[in-house]
Amino acid sequence: MIQDLLNTPIEFLKGVGPKRADLLKKDAGIFVFSDLLEFFPFRYVDRSKFYTASQIEADMPYVQLRGFIKGMELHGVPRTTRITATFLDSTGRIQLVWFNGLRWIKNAFDPKVEYIVFGKPSLFNNKINIVHPEIEPVTPGALNQQSAMQAVYNSSEKLKQQGLDSRGISKLLRVLLPQISEVIPETLPDRLLQGMRLPARKLAFQHIHFPSSTDELNKVVLRFKFEELFYLQLSLLRYKLVRSEKSGGFVFASLGDFFNGFYHNHLPFQLTDAQKRVLREIRRDTLSGKQMNRLLQGDVGSGKTVVALLSMLMALDNGFQACFMAPTEILAVQHQRSLERMLAPLQASIGLLTGSTTARQRKEMLHNLKQGALRIIIGTHALIEDGVEFHKLGLVVIDEQHRFGVAQRAALWTKGKVPPHILVMTATPIPRTLAMTIYGDLDVSVINELPPGRKPIKTMLMNDSSRLRLFAFMREQIALGRQVYVVYPLINESEALDLKDLTDGYESIVREFPLPQYAVSIVHGKMKPTDKDYEMQRFVQGQTQIMVATTVIEVGIDVPNASIMVIESAERFGLSQLHQLRGRVGRGGDQSYCILMSSHKLTNDGRKRLDAMVRTNDGFEIAETDLQLRGPGDLQGTQQSGILELKIANLAKDEQIIKIARDRAREILEQDPELKNAENQIAANRMKALFKDKLFWSQIS
Repeated sequence: MIQDLLNTPIEFLKGVGPKRADLLKKDAGIFVFSDLLEFFPFRYVDRSKFYTASQIEADMPYVQLRGFIKGMELHGVPRTTRITATFLDSTGRIQLVWFNGLRWIKNAFDPKVEYIVFGKPSLFNNKINIVHPEIEPVTPGALNQQSAMQAVYNSSEKLKQQGLDSRGISKLLRVLLPQISEVIPETLPDRLLQGMRLPARKLAFQHIHFPSSTDELNKVVLRFKFEELFYLQLSLLRYKLVRSEKSGGFVFASLGDFFNGFYHNHLPFQLTDAQKRVLREIRRDTLSGKQMNRLLQGDVGSGKTVVALLSMLMALDNGFQACFMAPTEILAVQHQRSLERMLAPLQASIGLLTGSTTARQRKEMLHNLKQGALRIIIGTHALIEDGVEFHKLGLVVIDEQHRFGVAQRAALWTKGKVPPHILVMTATPIPRTLAMTIYGDLDVSVINELPPGRKPIKTMLMNDSSRLRLFAFMREQIALGRQVYVVYPLINESEALDLKDLTDGYESIVREFPLPQYAVSIVHGKMKPTDKDYEMQRFVQGQTQIMVATTVIEVGIDVPNASIMVIESAERFGLSQLHQLRGRVGRGGDQSYCILMSSHKLTNDGRKRLDAMVRTNDGFEIAETDLQLRGPGDLQGTQQSGILELKIANLAKDEQIIKIARDRAREILEQDPELKNAENQIAANRMKALFKDKLFWSQIS
């Protein structure tokens, strides 16, 4: 009965109806009563304070005024039409502006009626204006409502046109809460409610939508954030526990000729202490009898690939096959050539399976793979296609794991009759809060030092006025025998974005660095693989001094002689992508440079991103800054996970709550791993309801 009421279709709520219901479903994801209940405000405003027009300044936050609206005027031509009006009170006047819903706005206000106007002031043509303000007539009821903090909800223009702006959604909640307040179930065990002094869920919903004070609001926000993060952590840790208890894994009992022969006789450089530590962690996993499920984080150039290679040699020494999946053909080819070169003395067979593999090569390769004659295979998504069968798959390495979807990883995971050991790698360091959430059920290894002899890359920020100085610097470096990358965000000019495009950039570079003294390569994603490979090989072999490219070179090229990375329109790139691009240089013993070219007009976030790049080479610091600026929803790999659909918690700001939630979840599982105790039945039932349709890393990798 309770669930029936909470699952009532939203069209049956008084004040909604079929038309509004369709919009709520489409634009707000509100299908049933419980969806509206959990449609949390994104901020609150103190509506008890009124300002006068003379007090308003452009940089103020949201303000509330009381006065009259007059002088409604239509401006512009179709597609750029806007309506302006004048708000005035006894102290002065400001302008109100609308760009949408003009048909309704045009006749909405009576110049003789006093209104309450609420919105964010801004400055345009030296005039204070408020764009798309919230407006309602001054009535005793409206004035009484202003005495408390007021919730603000996300809405769309279509919803607003149907009266479902923030105020309209609040009205629906006033109708809904009395109907369902007595059937709202508690979802946290008593021990957590009492131990953390959290309010009951029924009361928390009332106070989060209609708080009477800041203190009251803080308590209920903490309760909902904790609840959301607690069940995420409980589910992750529970899956991890189940896997460790029930998921058996191959035992790599011995290290033989492959591992020892390579390590002692053919390793091209001495491993760092961090690499050795990670190898010991992997060795313990593969001896445990449990399936390894390990995430390897390491900054660009830290030596993850050689750790992966040594791990694959452990598999070979014990009669198993190993598989290495890369996100792009360029990177797969790069890995195949690198591993073939290093393993040449051991005569280990290595296959390469990509979309470009011919039918004849593919048929022979798949036969050898199934028979066990092919021990190591490197490839792209082609590895998960039907027909790819292994004789005895013991280890899967997934590089740049965030570029693969959940279903793709799952398909590779099921290639072996028994789940193989899994090592997933990323060169994009993961913030602590993400590591505790989306990757919370994986064992994490970190390579946090660079190979000896590597010099920190010097990063500089420049703009167009410094371009001649940049070209002079490039000539100096080329004269010393170095090579240069120049990266653009687009292939062709875009009218919508004022960016340097690659084709125009290539022409200007060729003019500045003409034949026969200089040679320039060009690489972008729309080239044929053979043409792309030809251009890349010219650069790798030193036949060209400059490579003009798009972000296709973000991964997949290792040219120790390249010492300059120039990134055009750097403000248009994300921080993690800038960091990846910077990692293409600094791979030799020479001092390397990353030069960020930007426009004079930078947004606040754009400036913060570029300042962070100049300030530090530490990938983990970069990742934390990226999380703060962009939020988890925009970071690579989080949305596709299927678990990071947080409604109120914020991973960029709630690290302390995540830690508390993880500790409480761990305490409960240590005492009751199966969640069978009566006191934990609420938690067990809630977790099943929340995550019954979710895919987790532990189920996949």
